[in-house]
Amino acid sequence: MAKLYVLGSGIGLAGQLTAQARCVIEQADTVFALLAEPFALDHLRSLKPDLISLSDHYGRGRTRDQSYAEMVQRIVEALDHCERVAAVFYGHPGVFVWPSHEAMRSARLRGHEATMLPGISAEDCLLADLEIDPGFSGLQSYEAFDFLVYPRRYDPSVPMVLWQLAVLGDWRRERFETEPAWLEGLARLLMEHYAPDHKVALYEAVSFPLDSPRIEWIELQCLSRAGIGQATTLFVPPGAAPAPDLERLRSLGLEIDGLSEAKYQRIRRQQFES
Repeated sequence: MAKLYVLGSGIGLAGQLTAQARCVIEQADTVFALLAEPFALDHLRSLKPDLISLSDHYGRGRTRDQSYAEMVQRIVEALDHCERVAAVFYGHPGVFVWPSHEAMRSARLRGHEATMLPGISAEDCLLADLEIDPGFSGLQSYEAFDFLVYPRRYDPSVPMVLWQLAVLGDWRRERFETEPAWLEGLARLLMEHYAPDHKVALYEAVSFPLDSPRIEWIELQCLSRAGIGQATTLFVPPGAAPAPDLERLRSLGLEIDGLSEAKYQRIRRQQFES
């Protein structure tokens, strides 16, 4: 029985590769990689010279699903003649990486073991660069197309992250770009709960060590005219402050004497600072 290790390279090229992932790469019999930057691929080859890139499965005339299916097949077939196989994906291997999950499922169906090791994701970078503590304010996170198509219930008093703006509306999964009409539709949906001039951030994490993250604040009503790249994420700050539901607490038998909204906010700040 062979074992598949699914790893993440992190977002910041070689600097975010964990020691655990490095050890697995060095000891694996075969290593596959699907990364966004050639420099990161070169770094992995310094650890494993015979590393195999999966990027050649992309091609004109192929849908992303077709390319991903070929990648999965290639990874899983390697388990038939190798004891340890590693597959390295950009960022966190479990976040927006369909081939990683499918490769693990297929490997187990063949009787092999499969495990996923965590990597630094774009969300980790966003929380650090925008200085957001989800433990204090909560955090809502949606894929942009999913958020637009399905009737998601969200709270405007909680920060929200919308992912993959670059493929918004690409429901056939055939291209890697969005159209202004889809961005306009997303903005109109958000403006049902946020003011048109509500400031939102276009965010892109740092790939190269000497670069700075893209944090571009724009008015929500200007979203359709914004420059959207493959790595662009939309961050929507709260549109209003949360208020405690004292009546709900009483209905649950959890009444707290003298708890006002002002006192509640003060308590929350103290919790955050501690």
